[in-house]
Amino acid sequence: MPVETHTALENAPVKGRFAPSPTGRMHAGNIYAALCAWLVAKSQGGSIVLRIEDLDRERSKAEYIDAVQRDFEFLGLTWDEGPYFQSGRDEAYQQAFDTLVEKGLVYPCYCTRADLHAASAPHRGEKLIYAGTCRNLTAAQRAQRELSRKPAQRLIVPDEVYALDDLVQGHYEQNLAHDCGDFLIRRSDGAFAYQLAVVVDDAAQGVNSVVRGMDLLCSTPQQIYLQRILGLSEAQYAHVPLLVAERNRRLSKRDHDASIDCLLERFKSPEAIVGHIAGITGLAPNCDPATPEQLLETFTIDRLSSCFDDLVQIQWR
Repeated sequence: MPVETHTALENAPVKGRFAPSPTGRMHAGNIYAALCAWLVAKSQGGSIVLRIEDLDRERSKAEYIDAVQRDFEFLGLTWDEGPYFQSGRDEAYQQAFDTLVEKGLVYPCYCTRADLHAASAPHRGEKLIYAGTCRNLTAAQRAQRELSRKPAQRLIVPDEVYALDDLVQGHYEQNLAHDCGDFLIRRSDGAFAYQLAVVVDDAAQGVNSVVRGMDLLCSTPQQIYLQRILGLSEAQYAHVPLLVAERNRRLSKRDHDASIDCLLERFKSPEAIVGHIAGITGLAPNCDPATPEQLLETFTIDRLSSCFDDLVQIQWR
C-alpha cells in the first residue's frame, strides 16, 4: 500500500514560499512560478516566505540576491517573511544529517558521475536510479576508496511506495527503491544536498504550501520520506506545468528574450509583464495588464488545475 502524505494545513495558516537561486536575473519562468505560489497562498488567506536558495556558494552572487528582491517588488510579488538564506543554515542541516546517521540510514558513496551512468539505465528522462553500489562496502573497501576520493553521503530508502495528491498533477506515487534508489543528502565537497536542505527549511519556516514546476514532482516522494523519518510536518503540493522555450526545453537564464530586462523592454510595465504571463499560462482569461492583486480577485485554488490546457509544459511566446 502507498504511504500517503499528510498535510499540515488543517491546523496552521497557509504559508507558501518564493525560493529563487541567486545565480542570475529572473526570467519569465521564475516569474510565472512565483506568481502561482503567491496566488495559491494568498487565495487561502495565507502568507509568503522569501528564501534565497544559495546552497551553491560558487554560483550564487550578491548582486543577484539584491536583484531578485528588487524584481519581485517591482512586479508586485510581495512577501511577508524573510529573506532567509540557506548559506547560513548549515547547523540546522547538520542536526538533521546527524539524526539520519543515528538511525543507521546514511552511508558513504564513492561513485563518480561516470560510474552512475555506467551502472544505471536512464529513468524518466535524465533521472538515474542509484544501484546501491556503495551501500554494502566493507570497512576495508571504504578505507581503500577513501585514499583516492572523498565520499558523498547517501540516504537508504525503503522498498515502499510514497504517494501524494497534487493540486495540479493529481495522484502521484513512487517506489523509492525502484524509482530513484538511495539518494544524496550531502555532496563529496561537504555541502548539504538540496533534498535535505529544502525539507529542513520548509519545516523551520512553517512552509506548508509548496508550488513549483512539475519537473520537481519526481523529487517530492523523496522529500516526504525525509519529512517522515525526521518527524517533520508535510505540505500541500502543486506542481505547475513548465514554461518552455521550445518543446521539452524549459526556459532558463540563457533565454535572454525572456529575461526580466527584455520583458520590460518588450512590455514596458510590470503590469503588462504579469498580465502577459498570466494570460498565456491560463492564470487569467486574457493577456491584459494586471497586478498580482488584481489577478487574485478572480483566482481560486479550486480552479488551479483547470487553468492549464497542458499539465506538463506551456510554450513561451
